[in-house]
Parts: sequence; structure tokens; C-alpha cells
Amino acid sequence: GLAYDTGGRGDRSFNDSAYAGVEAALEENDGEVSELSPNADASDRSELLTQLADQGYNPVIAVGFAYGDVIGEVAAQYPETTFAIIDSSVAEIGADNLTGLLFAEEQGSFLAGVAAALKTTTDHVGFVGGVDTPLIEKFEAGFVAGVTEVNPDIQVDTTYLTPAGDFSGFNDPAKGQIATQGMFDAGADIVYHAAGGSGLGVFQAAAASNGRAIGVDSDQYQTVDDPALQAVIMTSMLKRVDNAVEAFITDFASGDLEGGTDITNNLESDGVGLATSGGFIDDIQDQIDDYRQQIIDGDIEVPTTP
Repeated sequence: GLAYDTGGRGDRSFNDSAYAGVEAALEENDGEVSELSPNADASDRSELLTQLADQGYNPVIAVGFAYGDVIGEVAAQYPETTFAIIDSSVAEIGADNLTGLLFAEEQGSFLAGVAAALKTTTDHVGFVGGVDTPLIEKFEAGFVAGVTEVNPDIQVDTTYLTPAGDFSGFNDPAKGQIATQGMFDAGADIVYHAAGGSGLGVFQAAAASNGRAIGVDSDQYQTVDDPALQAVIMTSMLKRVDNAVEAFITDFASGDLEGGTDITNNLESDGVGLATSGGFIDDIQDQIDDYRQQIIDGDIEVPTTP
């Protein structure tokens, strides 16, 4: 059972990556998937999980931290069902039949910041977050740290489309375009987004301004349909939700899953990284690899808060 985050399947980003992981796992292990998406105000998340468990789907995967407030109670009601949640910690929820699938977003975002700093010609870049939450602040913190590590004199503009609790910021391309256009108009030439479906607007603003953008979660150079938008996506911060979901289901199917634990996917495990599609960062790859290794070795500790 797969319960999506705001926007559902088709966001070309976070939700689609989760589905890709399920699809890959089912090819290896057989089985079927039931997919549900939250309503407009996302008030039915608990009902989605309950419905999937009631129908006998096992495991049930909650896509996104917004399920963190409800999944503990649902898991307690269905002790024979195995649950997973992406981007929330079991330690904070407490459930023996729940696995937390976590990511070191700040590490991948640091490399995105390095790429932006090495590629900017105006010494001015930007970050657009979908919703102002601790999770998305990890993306901002890593990005700003990466930029600053390369050149502390580069200006980094940051903004969030909606405040905490208003998840529409993950599915509002028009708002994303307006916010990003403001950054380009102010002199930025590269903008990184962690805004889900709103990222389409970031790409549209980049195309309109002859700027460049950095995608998120999936390799968005490969997922956009419009060649004009593809041309502005210099890289994407890969958050391998697909790999994490596939591994979780495979472990469940083979009986190797230990419930009640968190699994963190980081640079060392290739759980996060940078896409190279389009060849836009090929000339700086050696420098990016050097910073990557410094993080893995512990020589650079990336902050998780701005």
C-alpha cells in the first residue's frame, strides 16, 4: 500500500520516486500495489493508511513527513501490518512495526551548493523551499553551506512558498514561478528548489530569465517534458527515495526487516547525490567529488539547520 504526499503521483519528483521504488520491488518480488493520495487539505492522511491496512496491504508506506502525526496511532491499531514512513524518525513516533526511511538531504544539498558556487557568474544564487519545515530547512542549510564553503562572498537568497502546516507549497507551480522570478530579477543566476511539484515554476522562471536551476529528489532533467525547461536544469540533488523504498520492500519480502528502526541514506550509501544528465557539471565533477569525499571522511560536517 502506498499513501502519497501532497500532489500524488505525477509530480515528477518525490512521489514519483517512491512509486519507482515500489515498481522495481514488485518486479523482483511479485505482488500488487494500491495507491492513494490525500485530499485537497490533506486532512485524510490517517484514513488513507487505515484504508490500506484494512484492505490487507502489507507493507504500507507513507510518503512524507506529514504522516508522522498520524502513523503511530494507525500502526498501533494494526500490529500485524508493517509500516514505513519516509522522512520521519521512528524514535520520535515509537512503533515496533514501523520503519523510518531517512535521508541526509543536507549532504546532497551541500554538493548542489558547491555546483552553484562554481557555476554562478553573478556571485548571486537562490533557494526556494516549498513549505517552511525542519525537513526542508535541511536542504537550505546544506545548500548555503556548500555555496559558502566555495566562496563566502556569494549572495544566497532564500524563500519558502508557504509556512509550516500549509502543504500547498509543494504543489503550486505559479507561486514557485513568481518567487523564483523575483530572485532572477534581483540578480541571481542559479536557483535550487526543494518544493516538490512547485519546482516546475522554478524551471519556468529560469527559462524566462536565461538563468539556470537545480532540481530535487529525481533527476529532473530526465522528467520534464519541455526541452526549453530541460535546457536550464544544470543538475538535480538526487534523493534516492526509489532505492530506499525498493530495499525496504525487498527486505520485508525476504524476512530480513527489523521493525522499530530508522534507516538513514546518505552520501556514503549513495542515498543522496547529484545528477549529471545534460553534462552541465562535467567540468567541475572532480571538485564536487573532492567535497563529497571530505563529507564522507568527516572532514566536513554539514549543518542541518540554517
